[in-house]
Amino acid sequence: MGKLHEWIGLTLSLLGLLIDPGFGYYIIEGPRNLTVLAGSDARFNCTVSDGWKIIIWLFDGSPKLSVLSTGQIIQTDQRYNQQSYRNGTRFTSELIMYDVQLNDSGQIKCSIQDADDNKYAFLSVQVKGSLDIKDRNFTVRMNRTINIVCEALGWAPAPHIFWMANNISLDNSVYVTSQHQGLNGLYNEESILTLTPMTNVTVTCLAALDALSKPQYATVNVTVYEPSPKSNYQKEMRKVSGKKTPDKNLETQSHIGEVNYGYNPEETKHAEKMTGDPAFFTVNTDTYASKDLKVRPPSQAAYYGHHDGVPPSGIPAYPVSPRKIRNVTHV
Repeated sequence: MGKLHEWIGLTLSLLGLLIDPGFGYYIIEGPRNLTVLAGSDARFNCTVSDGWKIIIWLFDGSPKLSVLSTGQIIQTDQRYNQQSYRNGTRFTSELIMYDVQLNDSGQIKCSIQDADDNKYAFLSVQVKGSLDIKDRNFTVRMNRTINIVCEALGWAPAPHIFWMANNISLDNSVYVTSQHQGLNGLYNEESILTLTPMTNVTVTCLAALDALSKPQYATVNVTVYEPSPKSNYQKEMRKVSGKKTPDKNLETQSHIGEVNYGYNPEETKHAEKMTGDPAFFTVNTDTYASKDLKVRPPSQAAYYGHHDGVPPSGIPAYPVSPRKIRNVTHV
């Protein structure tokens, strides 16, 4: 009889648990890890089975928002809100975090009352900074090695930087990247690409983050020119030198004539005394035309220039100012 009463009491207790509206509900699908950019909104879903009483959203263990089965919403932080969806016996609460910042990275928890079936997710907030190539004017000689510097400022975490040339990825052995973290928790990064272009090339520096759908990039065009051949320059210089040399020789030689051994300075002085005019002596241009003058090199002129006043044989001596000679016979 005693055992019968025990079985009856256990059965009634089980029936009471089965008919309890809170019995048997659970979290079907909890929130998932999320990575977003600072300044955007973060969204997390928590789906529970029918019969739930309350859903509580917590950030790093602190309650931020609660949803009651009656439809009432209790907010403890105005930056958090929610939207709800029902599909058959399933109920989904979507948590919305507005304008997330770097310090909003942490644990997100979905909890239901009277159950230990809690679900967790992690929020990672990243910061996209600036990206720029320092020098954008690259006009270089062919086969000359240059350094192109790409600078990323104010990122979190430090971005992954890589390079492309004409849309082809470059091996990481041709560039070096360094980084440091500032007091504000943001990273500054510098990447130096060493390149020896043989022709015009478009170089692109790219920075990637998980929160970016595609990398941020900066581009620069490198213009390559061929130097003028050295042999051509030397040829031009030789041409210029060749044109100047003959003119100089003619100018020098034009002042060199044949020595006049018939010139007598005493006669010139005598003529000056008689006329009082130094220009008394004139040259007969009809007799000595310019075409009759002979131009001789300096070496030959020096040879004929005897100091004894006697011209060499074969060279006639013409007096510059011939005088009339009167013969007088005395008886």
